[in-house]
Amino acid sequence: MTLKTELEKRKQEVEEILQFYLPEVNSGRGSLIPAVRYSVLAGGKRLRPVIMIESYRMFGGSSDVIRPFAAAMEMIHTHSLVHDDLPAVDNDDFRRGKKTTHAVYGEAVGLLAGDALLNLAYETMIQAFRYNEEGDRIYRAAAILASKSGFSGMLGGQGLDVENEKNGRQNYSEEELLYIYEQKTAALLEAAMMVGAVLGGAAREQISLCEQIGSKIGLAFQIRDDILDVTSTQEELGKPVFSDAKNEKTTFVTLYNVDQASAIADRLTDEALEKLRELPGDTGFLEALFREMAGRKS
Repeated sequence: MTLKTELEKRKQEVEEILQFYLPEVNSGRGSLIPAVRYSVLAGGKRLRPVIMIESYRMFGGSSDVIRPFAAAMEMIHTHSLVHDDLPAVDNDDFRRGKKTTHAVYGEAVGLLAGDALLNLAYETMIQAFRYNEEGDRIYRAAAILASKSGFSGMLGGQGLDVENEKNGRQNYSEEELLYIYEQKTAALLEAAMMVGAVLGGAAREQISLCEQIGSKIGLAFQIRDDILDVTSTQEELGKPVFSDAKNEKTTFVTLYNVDQASAIADRLTDEALEKLRELPGDTGFLEALFREMAGRKS
């Protein structure tokens, strides 16, 4: 099978998992649940849960314990996008080729939908304890996902990014920019690799290697996003382009140029692939996926 076919197969698996864990719409309950479902089901590549599931199976995992973690991962990621799009942050009206949550349901409901998704992620994740698995693995996996989503991960990076932007900070060094990217983008990809590995029974050294792989892939992914913001179109990308310039953000394109930024992303991807090949199991799908992510057009 081609990568496109394999990825679509795995993406469909994630869609089924999300449908299972998302709350159903009940009449008389207001717009919050519809807004949550709209946010999650509006599309997307589902890369993070796909990587998590693949990491789990690569280490020999075969049960359904991974399902609530995969759903929680996508809920956390979507929560971050919903809040990123709000008027107080990036003020974007399009995401994944559709109107953003706040553009459809209003700013207040959009804010609450993001909050609800983050809470729902933890509600969903703890359902893993229902499975007849080693409780210690589930606890460790949950701790990783919570940490990589919080102050020392995604939310910490987003907070620093937004605060600097609102305070008029425009110029970063490469070291400062990498620090923000490591937290706000790479942390969740690290979590995807690590959670799968922990639940699959990986050794401590292998889990550390998964973290390094996720870091490099995450940084490459964010740098590619910088590039697409100035080289793609809204139709291809599914969200507004030139938004970084509009918000006067420092990116790898402003630090260097498109070609140099692309070379850095390629180098990080190659380094991640070298480390990936040190892991046991069949790494073929992840190798192909990471190469695809490095050269993506949307």
